Amino acid sequence: MSGAVHTVRVAGLLTRARVRGEGPPLVLVPGLGCASWMYGRVCRELARERTVYAYDPPGHGLSQGRPGFPRTFEDLTEHLSAWLDASGLGRVPLLGHSLGGELVFDLAARHPRQVSALIACAPTGIPENPRVLMQLLRLALDAPRERPLFLPPALAAYVRCGPARLLRLAQDQNRHQTGPLLPHVLAPTLLLDGTSDPVIQAWTLEVIRRLIPHATVSEIPGGTHAVTDSFPRTVARYTLDFLREAGV
Repeated sequence: MSGAVHTVRVAGLLTRARVRGEGPPLVLVPGLGCASWMYGRVCRELARERTVYAYDPPGHGLSQGRPGFPRTFEDLTEHLSAWLDASGLGRVPLLGHSLGGELVFDLAARHPRQVSALIACAPTGIPENPRVLMQLLRLALDAPRERPLFLPPALAAYVRCGPARLLRLAQDQNRHQTGPLLPHVLAPTLLLDGTSDPVIQAWTLEVIRRLIPHATVSEIPGGTHAVTDSFPRTVARYTLDFLREAGV
């Protein structure tokens, strides 16, 4: 993925995001163990109308981590909040994928001043996270459905994150409860559901929609769990149309 690298120091860690495009800002928040370079296809489409910041959480992608950090889901939320402030982004729309979707819900409920709109692609965490083994089994089912060229950069991202950090955060995700926070999400919200995603079941999106009454759901026929890569133009079209309609 090309683009300039935006770097700020947050909590003593160099935190990076790949930036491309022109126009109002849009922040992309990756899934667990994922990295900015996995989202190049959708960022190219979004960058036609937006300045896209593909953020790397601490210990992910291009960003520094430290031993034992991040340890909890709250660590991820608070780091994202601090990064937005340090980057001078103010009140912005966020697009979260997988665990990144769960993370942007958390941020919008805890720090509403920082969020103008949410787009959640295949978000995790609702109503309960499956155990780590079940998550791995579902990802194994999804892998053959993804674009072959997507798998090497995905594997590189997981290796960069490291098994200890991945396991620690996945285990903490089982403890983290997003459901009670969802009624406090006030920002306009779009939920994107890939119909061929074995990781996130369609009924979970309906649960989220009920808990965020103003949220809308759009289905992407044939969309896999990595729907941002398998259907980048469709994701971008839904996202950009939604942001225009929301006046963001």
